[in-house]
Amino acid sequence: MADPRRRLLLDVDTGIDDAVALLYLLATPGASVEAITCTAGNVGARQVAVNNLALLELCGHAGVEVAIGSEVPLEIPLVTTEETHGDQGIGYAVLPPPRGHISGRHAVDVWLEAVRDHPGQITAVVTGPLTNLALALRAEPDLPMLLKGLVIMGGAFNHPGNTTPVAEWNTHVDPHAAKEVYAAYEGLPVEKLPIVCALETTERIECTPAHVNAVSRAAGAGPERLDPDEAEGTRSTSGNAVVACLSDALRFYMEFHRLYDQGYIAHLHDLFAAMVATGEAGFEERFATVDVETESPLTFGQTVADFSGMWKRAPNARIVTANDPAAVFDLMVRRLSDLARMHG
Repeated sequence: MADPRRRLLLDVDTGIDDAVALLYLLATPGASVEAITCTAGNVGARQVAVNNLALLELCGHAGVEVAIGSEVPLEIPLVTTEETHGDQGIGYAVLPPPRGHISGRHAVDVWLEAVRDHPGQITAVVTGPLTNLALALRAEPDLPMLLKGLVIMGGAFNHPGNTTPVAEWNTHVDPHAAKEVYAAYEGLPVEKLPIVCALETTERIECTPAHVNAVSRAAGAGPERLDPDEAEGTRSTSGNAVVACLSDALRFYMEFHRLYDQGYIAHLHDLFAAMVATGEAGFEERFATVDVETESPLTFGQTVADFSGMWKRAPNARIVTANDPAAVFDLMVRRLSDLARMHG
């Protein structure tokens, strides 16, 4: 009998939007988070692992393996972004120190065991730099065929970058890894190509205070106020631990976006990628051949997509070109309010 679960392997650099994506996945019926592997990006890899363990325990999912992979990019020095996500990576949210422990296994070993034990059943979701995936591909070149599918949050194609004028953050942290990953998928069957959620669609997922309030009310926790006129660093007074975590994390992210004249909002890039992985988010896509610039100081980290076959190379990606933000937030409110009601 076919396994009715959607088995997911997460590779993350948690991160506020990674944290929201994880909450969504833990609240989604039929989604089974098989393991979480951690890479350096938003914060260092060990802090990423601690964040994931604490979030799992907050939501009653202690026991999921959390493993660290590479703590630095393949070829360049690590740059983290505490100014965007806070010193701990989850904004103003403060969670109890986790009781669980970081796995003794390396992330690559977790990846390889998962796909070899469950060939064709694992969907991988990478919401951070592609370092661990590149290392796993070096160890197992057949990895793309062993996976059921792959969803990547990263890149910017017909859209400005959010780190340089042309480069998106995850790719810019480790462009050499991204280049290796896309090269590994060139010429494979189209159903195996990674679904790429890039900035042109993920920046449409603009979370507002009204969305957080809706989660809290639907959870039975009463109104949750995120007022842009309040002092920076104001903390939630909610008695619901899940709502308070969500609110405190997103307040920091909204303050960051406002600082850069984007409004009192939070782009939930990784939440959309997670919904694509579960099959709950509708989207449109185009096949393309993607390459990554790793030499030019001017365009370092830029993702370039050939949609029309000018390079005479086979496609290696399915790039999301349209999505439905309103549907994403309707689903977020349903899932996270259920989670808050159960575990808050």
